Amino acid sequence: MTRQASQQASLRARLGLIVGEPAGVGPELAVKLAQQTRDCELVAFTDADVLIEAANRLGLPLALHDANKMYENSRAAGHLAVTAHRTAERVVPGTLNVRNAQHVLDCMHEASRLCLAGKLDGLVTGPVHKGILCEAGVAFSGMTGFLATQAGLRESDVVMMLANSQMRVALVTTHLPLRAVADSINADLLERVAMILHNSLQRDFGIASPRIAVLGLNPHAGEDGHLGTEERDIFLPWLARMRSRGFDMIGPLPADTAFLPQRLTAFDAVLAMYHDQGLPVLKFSGFQHAVNISLGLPYVRVAVDHGTALDLAGRGLADHSSLMTALTHAERFVQHRRRHCA
Repeated sequence: MTRQASQQASLRARLGLIVGEPAGVGPELAVKLAQQTRDCELVAFTDADVLIEAANRLGLPLALHDANKMYENSRAAGHLAVTAHRTAERVVPGTLNVRNAQHVLDCMHEASRLCLAGKLDGLVTGPVHKGILCEAGVAFSGMTGFLATQAGLRESDVVMMLANSQMRVALVTTHLPLRAVADSINADLLERVAMILHNSLQRDFGIASPRIAVLGLNPHAGEDGHLGTEERDIFLPWLARMRSRGFDMIGPLPADTAFLPQRLTAFDAVLAMYHDQGLPVLKFSGFQHAVNISLGLPYVRVAVDHGTALDLAGRGLADHSSLMTALTHAERFVQHRRRHCA
């Protein structure tokens, strides 16, 4: 490799692709993704045989390369670098096998280890099946919590954001029963999540002075205390303190009007209080191109915003748009982080 080629290679984002549950749509999504030429160095964490079988079913070309020997043409269309992680038993598309759960965990462990060691700049993650991992005896609540633990963080140190071309929505609480949400909301939690969001908008998205819309918890943002007091007692004093420190935060806003297109253009992100307050609108506005972003990790992580789709696995019908969008976001975030830290 010439010096110029070596310098160009060093500037490319180095990303890991966790293909995810081998019996789901992940393998065929990875094969479809590999049909495009890529600017980044991409390493797939999965069983090579699973990818080859998926390519054969799709009738698509796929040449695999040893991830330890990153050949120049591993970025070319129809080529992909892959690690040596074998499943315990042969994979049947659409049929979960608890004996293959350890394979998924091994891929996740190795990918996160390489990120923490600085060998990779970040991860793009395909869908995993929480149920089969739990059935295998692993207390698995989700990829975000797993990666946070691997990085020595608490799950509360990482914020979930979903994004598409229309909006960015971050969540104060994620997978909580609705009756538990109000009790969990306090000024400390709001500030911790808002700071992670603000810093990520600067570092990952390249937005120098982010403007964040903060949704209220109650209908009509509490209607001056008549429909709930959290906005009056918690949100307003906290927002006043944040603004006095120079943060551009608008709210608390009623959720039913905050997502109007003419209002969204004024915000860089929306901070929603709970899962089903913010995400249905985003998914309705562009589900196929939505991605799930983990804010607060020491490296970039972007995931598809869909599940394993076992009913589609092996049929060649799965749309890889979300995975392609996730890869594009991850590459962009790596470059933004490099400029931010320069």
